[in-house]
Amino acid sequence: MHVSALVWVVTCAVIIGLFVFDFYAHVRTPHEPTFKESAGWSAVYIGLAVLFGLVVYWQWGGAYAGEFYAGFITEKSLSIDNLFVFVIIMARFAVPKIYQQKVLLFGIVIALVLRGAFIAVGAAAINAYSWVFYLFGAFLVFTAVKLARDAGHEPDTEAKRDSRLVAMVKSKLPTTDVYDGGKMITRVGGRRVLTPMMVALVVIGFTDVLFALDSIPAIYGLTQEAYLVFTANAFALMGLRQLYFLLGGLLDRLVYLSYGLALILAFIGAKLVLHALHENTLPFINGGEHVAVVDIPTSVSLVVIIGVLAVTTVASLIKSRPRTRTPAS
Repeated sequence: MHVSALVWVVTCAVIIGLFVFDFYAHVRTPHEPTFKESAGWSAVYIGLAVLFGLVVYWQWGGAYAGEFYAGFITEKSLSIDNLFVFVIIMARFAVPKIYQQKVLLFGIVIALVLRGAFIAVGAAAINAYSWVFYLFGAFLVFTAVKLARDAGHEPDTEAKRDSRLVAMVKSKLPTTDVYDGGKMITRVGGRRVLTPMMVALVVIGFTDVLFALDSIPAIYGLTQEAYLVFTANAFALMGLRQLYFLLGGLLDRLVYLSYGLALILAFIGAKLVLHALHENTLPFINGGEHVAVVDIPTSVSLVVIIGVLAVTTVASLIKSRPRTRTPAS
């Protein structure tokens, strides 16, 4: 897949433009989004991702379009897990609902910039050393086991991680516990300090980077094209703000989400290990020769990912649905 420098520049310009539009159209004026607004714009961003996949199909073929869609769905599903953390952070800092959009948007921008660096490093490592796939695969399997083990205790786990991040930020930077409207920086006693809103933004941005430690290797298990990895991440993150307000209390009902994500990560981890064996150059494995193993096609990966998410969602909603009480006779 050949992607020219011009295509990269145009793509980045369009993504920046969408974030700027989002800020001026929805975030600049503080307000709490309605369900209709959140649903409408969530649909718009998902539609843009589908449209971009069609552009990939038109320019580079169906195989790469399938890789983009598989990557986008995986990143979108993993980003839903991020929303649990966002809820905890917003509650931790008691961010007023009319300002939560602002915190989320800027936090997502920080996350995308830092993920871009992760993607560039990952692409360079893969191009230089094929054995990196062994590391990515093993790490994803390890993450899957940990995610399944912690299922049901996500709030406690994330609250502990959040506390460590907050302590680190407050120890390094001057902060205040008092809000000053929607300001990120204010003055206290003539000294510039960070408001709780700014601290929440920093914590959200860097927390998302921690999630990138498993999401970036996961998408490299579906495509080795850095352009598709970056755009799939960008489209998954762009609609995350609207998804936060759209899902709301529904997050608590996705009781099996962690198990589903763990299964997806384990599957992609196994796929990466198989790919590493297929491209093997390590001398202590099969004498440095390629190993004849099954190479799982993208179409199968796409079916597995969609199937697991569908079963997980339906099972979660059935499990957590309100039970009707039978009136006493």
